[in-house]
Amino acid sequence: MSKQSLVCLDVGEKRIGVAVAETSIRIAIPLLTINVDGTELQTIADIVASEEARTIVVGYPRNQQGETTAQSHYVEQFASQLTELATIVFQDESLTSVMAEDQLKQSKHPYTKGDIDARAAAIILQDYIEENYG
Repeated sequence: MSKQSLVCLDVGEKRIGVAVAETSIRIAIPLLTINVDGTELQTIADIVASEEARTIVVGYPRNQQGETTAQSHYVEQFASQLTELATIVFQDESLTSVMAEDQLKQSKHPYTKGDIDARAAAIILQDYIEENYG
């Protein structure tokens, strides 16, 4: 199997967490957080180009019953703007922000909401890699 770069987005209305990985290494790494300020689509395009990614994994929110929500529809609409950049795939993001914050708390270092978003993107991406690249 050839090496492929992946970019993952944890899309929110204020911030977008970004993580990256190589399928050959299979370790997702938090990259950065993008503020939603009108430049986010160009920033994502720049990241996808610099990573030479052909796939963008987008965290897909659902409620506790596994049903779609207003946020699910927001994420779908946002992701539809990225289809020219790469193949878009959705990955369940249930509880990833909680997991990310728990991991950051355990590190005993100061962190921001942006750090949580980037770490959540890495968790989403790691889940995707494990499900699809074993």
